[in-house]
Amino acid sequence: MAQVMQTANSFPLWIIAALVISVVVFQAIVFIRLASRTASSVGMTTLEVRSAIRTGAISSLGPSFAIVIVAISLMTLIGDPVTLIRIGIIGSAPIETVGASIGAQAAGSELGSTGFTEKAFTNAVWVMCLGGMGWLLFTALFTKSLGKIQSKIASKGNKSVLLMKSISTAAMIGAFSYLGSGEMVKGLNESIVLVAAFLVMPIILWASTKLKKSWIREWSLGLVIIVGISVGYFIS
Repeated sequence: MAQVMQTANSFPLWIIAALVISVVVFQAIVFIRLASRTASSVGMTTLEVRSAIRTGAISSLGPSFAIVIVAISLMTLIGDPVTLIRIGIIGSAPIETVGASIGAQAAGSELGSTGFTEKAFTNAVWVMCLGGMGWLLFTALFTKSLGKIQSKIASKGNKSVLLMKSISTAAMIGAFSYLGSGEMVKGLNESIVLVAAFLVMPIILWASTKLKKSWIREWSLGLVIIVGISVGYFIS
């Protein structure tokens, strides 16, 4: 494991991470500049533009903190550079966690275990990168067509919309169930932690809806991880 982490935090990976994050920062700056230049054409004043930028920056803190909680756990498993690359590009902490776990298991190992080899680490990185590539390619190629697709599906009625939501939800449930069942067979403590996390997540989502606080939903995965760690600490 120590040798794997040495590779995961090596200088070449830091160079790649720096290049990737530089592109992300560059895009953010370009988008802000373009929006600022276009503001006058839609009747926005300079003060309103500054207020909008400030509001957006502040509102992004909540979801960012939720991702940071998951990122910290990933750093101890796949290293800082890879975590920075994946979270910086995609930002979907649950998907990255699932991808890393599936990649390691496909190589005959598990994240954080003593048998986590460089081969397993490499496989986990490949799964995360290839898994996220579909999102990026779809966004680049089909963003302009998404509005037409949405209108076409909506025109077919609520059943079509409900079917698409059901399929995507079932896929996520299947992925997490696969990972969760693999942990439950290890012993009673692991099962208790999983059941506790399973029971807490609906409560968090209910609170988000009841209180009309979307940031609670954004924090849901991070909060569940904290609950799982706490339960595991007290029962071990």
